Formats: sequence, C-alpha cells, structure tokens
Amino acid sequence: MRIALVSDYLVQYGGAERVLEVLCEIFPDAPIYTLIYDERATGGVFREKEIHTSFLQKLPLAKRHHRLFPALMPIAVEQFDLSYFDVVLSVSASFAKGIITKPHTKHINYCLTPTRFLWDDSHRYIDEFKLPWPIKRLIPFFITYLRIWDKEASLRVDKYVGISSFVRERIKKYYEQDSDLIYPPVKTGKYFISENLGDYFLMVGRLVSYKRFELAVKAFSAMGIPLKIAGDGPERKRLEKITGGNIEFLGLVSDYRMPDIYSRAQALIFPQEEDFGLVALESMASGRPVIAYRGGGALETVVEGKTGIFFNDQSEIAISLAVGEYFKTKFDPEFIREHAKKFDVEVFKKKIVSLVANK
Repeated sequence: MRIALVSDYLVQYGGAERVLEVLCEIFPDAPIYTLIYDERATGGVFREKEIHTSFLQKLPLAKRHHRLFPALMPIAVEQFDLSYFDVVLSVSASFAKGIITKPHTKHINYCLTPTRFLWDDSHRYIDEFKLPWPIKRLIPFFITYLRIWDKEASLRVDKYVGISSFVRERIKKYYEQDSDLIYPPVKTGKYFISENLGDYFLMVGRLVSYKRFELAVKAFSAMGIPLKIAGDGPERKRLEKITGGNIEFLGLVSDYRMPDIYSRAQALIFPQEEDFGLVALESMASGRPVIAYRGGGALETVVEGKTGIFFNDQSEIAISLAVGEYFKTKFDPEFIREHAKKFDVEVFKKKIVSLVANK
C-alpha cells in the first residue's frame, strides 16, 4: 500500500508535529508533503524524511512569518501531485485537507480542528495582526474568500478523524461531516513520578493570547506562589511586564529537561480552551494533577477530584480559588499516571493502523 503524509506546514515543533512524528514511525517509508518546512525550527526530527514543499518555500519571510501568506496557501496545497498513492493521511488544522486526490486514492484527514481563524476565531486573528488600519480593513474580504474555499475543500476528504469529541462537534458544525475519534499520542514512557516535589506550579506552551497565560500570571503574582512558565512566543514580553518576582520564564525547554520539570511541579495550570491539550496529559503522565478551565479537550482527559481540578470561569479569581482547592485535595500520583496511559502512543498507533487497513 502506497501511503503519503500531508501536513499544513512544519515551522515549529508543537502538537501537530508530534502527531506527524508518530505517523512517521508507523509509516517510515511514507513521504511528507507540506507547504513550508524549516528543519531548524522543527528540531531536526524530520531530517531523514523525504519532504516535498510548495512554491511558498522559496518566498522571503515564509519560514518565519507563514501567517502572512494565507491567501496563497489554497493555491499551493492544490498543486501537490498525489496521484501515485493509495492512501493519503493528512494532519491538519487549516489547509492540508484541501489536497486534491484521484478517485482511487483514499484521503483520511486527522483533523486537529476546523480552521479556527476562519470560523470561530476570525476577529481575534485580525486583531493580532500588527498592520496599518487601512490594510486591516481589507483582511475580512480575504477571510471570506478563504472561508468559502475551506468549506469546499472540506468535501474533498473521504474520512474525518477528530482528536477529541470537542473537535468532532466542530467538524459536524462547520463541515457538516461525521468523524471517528482517535485521541492524539502521548509518549508516557518519557515521563516519571518524582519523589522530590518542588514548591512551584507550572504552565507549558506557546505564549500566545488564546492560551490565557496572563490570567495565571496575574493570579500567581497576587498570591506570591512560585510559577514556572516553559515556552516562548509573541506574548512573552508583555507577560514579563506584569509579573511578580515569583514568576520564572524558562523559555524553550528541551524534551530532555521537560520530564523532570513536570515531575516536580505541584500541578499544571491550564486556563485555556484547547481542542485536546497534550501538555495536560504530559503532566498527568508525570503523576501531577492539572488545574484546568472547564472546557474543550480537558473535559475528556481530566477526571475531577482524581487527576485534577476544574474552574468554571477564565478569570484570575477562579484560578486562585482552584489553587486553594488543590491544597485541600489529596491526589494519588500512581492513579494519575495510570489514567494518562490510556492515551499512550501505542494505543494511538494501533488505532491508526486499523483505520488505514480498513480503508
């Protein structure tokens, strides 16, 4: 069976790239098709793979500022020639689902989410662009064009697989398609339970506005409780200006160091609404509970009172109260870790193999 893998773009190493990395382990001979590839930004994890890129690869600024080129991405993704393959497995949160395949080729889309900046996040997307207001006034017209293309492109997929029930509902709403459910892979074997807890709480992820890091920064600054933040992004400078001396920014942390940081944290703070939320399960694989906003994928991974605590409002007060509740609750690290193993990478691999075999 001739299989190809398709990704939106490979310009960082995050959740989508981790999924693709595991798919490469399952299908080692499958080439990767992607709009833009940056070997350095992805940590070299795809260095040995056969990678095909689009014409966007040659454009100045594309690797570092791919968000400037959304109007060109539909054209670019449609130019991939996938006629040789029996199965194409795309991992997409935006454009990869728009590939064009021959009638004999089965296109399975592992949908990370329907394109957020086109459907339920378009206003925030426009606001985040630091552009002169006359140009900003034109962006909604491009959004409309892309929204029409995205809906039409969604019909090219033969089978959808959502990463959570939350995402499956969004696939149904925006694309009017049914989908299967396979949770993303967590390499639980990398993580361990520590017997030497630190005094700090932890946040992990790219520092972007929707992850609501500022709520926890303000809450912990007011409480005076140590908080470590692992990750980097455009919000870092702004966050650093509002922090107290008890907040430590670790920047980008290597995969080698992260398990130890997770294992010694009191708990992970998770104030955002995520489609799934891999970092929550990485924390649980380390035996550490999660203090999470009651919404999105966290509802499918966190067991209230057993593996974590929920708060109902995305506010500083709600986070502070949840932290107080944490100190009154006894958690069993072994139970938390066993729960995380239900989402282990080997479970993911078996389901993906079965999915492709029964195409």
